[in-house]
Amino acid sequence: MSRTFALCLVAATFILAGCDAKQSEKNEPVEFNIVLESDDAKLSYGLGYDLGSKLYQQDSAGLDQDALMAGMNDALLQMEAKISQSDLQEIIDRVQAEHNEKAMQQAEANAKLGKDFLTENATKEGIVVTETGLQYRVLTEGKGDKPKAESVVKTHYHGTLVDGTVFDSSIERGTPVEFPVNRLIPGWTEALQLMSVGSKWRLFVPSDLAYGEQSPGPAIPPNSTLIFELELIEIVK
Repeated sequence: MSRTFALCLVAATFILAGCDAKQSEKNEPVEFNIVLESDDAKLSYGLGYDLGSKLYQQDSAGLDQDALMAGMNDALLQMEAKISQSDLQEIIDRVQAEHNEKAMQQAEANAKLGKDFLTENATKEGIVVTETGLQYRVLTEGKGDKPKAESVVKTHYHGTLVDGTVFDSSIERGTPVEFPVNRLIPGWTEALQLMSVGSKWRLFVPSDLAYGEQSPGPAIPPNSTLIFELELIEIVK
């Protein structure tokens, strides 16, 4: 172990065990009164933040934050673990099996929800349905060129689930985003090549033209049908 990393662990020990934290309800955010001046403290905080980010991406809803920090603290202080590795593995296997079962049920429910939504949506005035199943409504018809698959485009977009939950929005951030057309989800790749620069469409993307069973993160559950308001600003030269 490098000296820098060892010092980082020592600093993390003080952050977890010795800092002044505001008390809160279980699994509510805790505000730690730390001062990030030294490199050791900054590195420790950065590693902790990175770990927390990875746990969040893997669905941390069932984690007990107090127990998590206690376990990290005991490990950093080289104290004996309060549970054995065999017990831990048994719990991991059981929780993973339960998680997989719930995820499968949720994915099936999302698939049905999306299918029902698209079936009804296809009957509405102004909705165009392509051969792939992509649906769109033209909000503004542009007069510029149409991009090709190998083009890079500048876009503004606002993405929601069918229940209206916003999962991503360049419009809310206030900054357009550039994308290679052929590096996007299939629904976007198809739609962009049909759009002229200056166009704004509302896309209704079936899950198989989006992320399918693979969730890209907690904000987009598996088998989600996605809705985008998409504006094609320009083809980047």
